[in-house]
Amino acid sequence: QVQLVESGGGLVQAGGSLRLSCAASGLSLSINYMAWFRQAPGKEREFVARISRSSTSTTYAGFVKGRFTISRDNAKNSLYLQMNSLQPEDTAVYYCAASRLYIGNQANGYNIWGQGTQVTVSS
Repeated sequence: QVQLVESGGGLVQAGGSLRLSCAASGLSLSINYMAWFRQAPGKEREFVARISRSSTSTTYAGFVKGRFTISRDNAKNSLYLQMNSLQPEDTAVYYCAASRLYIGNQANGYNIWGQGTQVTVSS
């Protein structure tokens, strides 16, 4: 069974840090383009960051502003998102996503999704 499972979310104060993880089973992440998205209550799912298969290329949403770092460990079949200087507006459910072929920032381009992990940033 193909599955992505996120972990590492939680409650943190403004200015704090969290590291999200996404573990894959039933598929090899090494042949997939990977991305993080987030969805806040009442808002559409939005792109956060993406990374190429071999980690040679990363792309971030403008609101990241150097605060987040996406990385992957293909040997561990895992994807990560290091988030620093978190702000209340970063509060959302964060999802990891995978695609064999799609390279881009649109959610509908990714066909494998995790269940999400809640990140809450208090002021």
